[in-house]
Amino acid sequence: MKILMVVYDNDSYISWFPQGLAYLASAARNAGHEVAVYQQDIYHWPDSHLTEYLNNNSYDVVEVSTIGGYYQYHKLLKLSAAINASVNRSHFKYTIGGHGPASDPKFFLEKTGADIVGIGEGEITFVELMDAFEGKRSLESVDGIAFFDNDGNYVRTKARELIENIDEIAWPAYDLFDITYYSLIRMPNIRPSERCLPMLSGRGCIFACNFCYRLDKGFRPRSAESIIEEARYLKETYNIKYITFSDELLMSSKKRTMELCQAFIDAKLDLKWDCNGRLNFAEIEVLEKMKEAGCVFINYGIESLDDDTLRVMHKALTRDMIVRGVENTLKVGISPGLNIIYGNINEPLSAIDDAVEFLLKYDDHAQLRTIRPVTPYPGSELFDYALEHGLVKDTADFYENKHVNSDLLSVNFTKYTDDEVYEALYKANMKLIKRYQEIQQNSAEAICHDLYHNKNADFRGFRQS
Repeated sequence: MKILMVVYDNDSYISWFPQGLAYLASAARNAGHEVAVYQQDIYHWPDSHLTEYLNNNSYDVVEVSTIGGYYQYHKLLKLSAAINASVNRSHFKYTIGGHGPASDPKFFLEKTGADIVGIGEGEITFVELMDAFEGKRSLESVDGIAFFDNDGNYVRTKARELIENIDEIAWPAYDLFDITYYSLIRMPNIRPSERCLPMLSGRGCIFACNFCYRLDKGFRPRSAESIIEEARYLKETYNIKYITFSDELLMSSKKRTMELCQAFIDAKLDLKWDCNGRLNFAEIEVLEKMKEAGCVFINYGIESLDDDTLRVMHKALTRDMIVRGVENTLKVGISPGLNIIYGNINEPLSAIDDAVEFLLKYDDHAQLRTIRPVTPYPGSELFDYALEHGLVKDTADFYENKHVNSDLLSVNFTKYTDDEVYEALYKANMKLIKRYQEIQQNSAEAICHDLYHNKNADFRGFRQS
């Protein structure tokens, strides 16, 4: 089968490496299929270009994968219209996947005109789907998909079982993608000359936050040996000097974190890396080992400083744990990413003031931090709560009417009016933005002083973007 993987334009100067598609591409190619990549994200082609491309090229399958954001939803609809407009549409199957479509497959089939929605972990599912397209098996026998049959009946097959040993999953098909472009992504504490790529250290998460929708139940870590092997490959093949671990939870336990860090130290790869972490495990001993292993930034999902709200979220955190963990992180010299959202069920407006005070005290300004409203994505416990309480009608209402921007309320779960919430967020984020700009100005002034008063010959110029 000839397969075209479409990487959509995310309206970004530098886009994130499309790991999900790269894993699918690797699985399909290893099964003997021919895979090509259409990189709208790099070239920013208009959607009409994709129609023309499909008119002039022959494929058996066209695949698009998106997450559940408001931008991605509307982008998927536009891409789908472009794909369906091709004069060759009857000659290829159109498949979609990712967390967005998987949350409500029937709705997305109807909205996009796709032939198949993939649900859950895709490496085995996608290969079996190609077998079905080639007539080697029935669509009904492929687990983890949804479609309309020839009679117009909606069919959802049984859930795809998770791959137990994820070390067996082939690495992403890096060679099919423009790594020179993707390695320009900038992460906290990276040098201008350092190239960066994301990697997965595991799949899933052991926690159950009420605003989170995930397809993988539980957590499956990769072995330290597998991670080191891939990291070494990226360094030797593409001169990658910074790994950004993009999975939900590298810090799944103290034991696992320590073992992985020791593997990095023993391998002597001399790489920087960052990860998503949990403050439950942010102990001095663990953090010192992470720093020794090359960790320069840990992204923490704090979400709120209000203990009642943390319980509602099922965060398995308290304010005291958060403060202690962040202080420990700063103490060992690692930058903490302090992510806070507002507006979970009955969260007090005072939580915004508490968050601002916390950020002003502990943020080291490795990134600009603002406070966003919580979003109840379809498939999450919070979305179900919104349905039960009449705050949203269905998936269509969420995407078409409610979720218009990630920095605006999609559903108001608090006791306050929308205007009261917006005014509080405006004042809070203005303080945070001004503080960040003040830090940047102070840094520029210090550099200028050092340049002219200390005759710093290592200075590289002010005109860097």
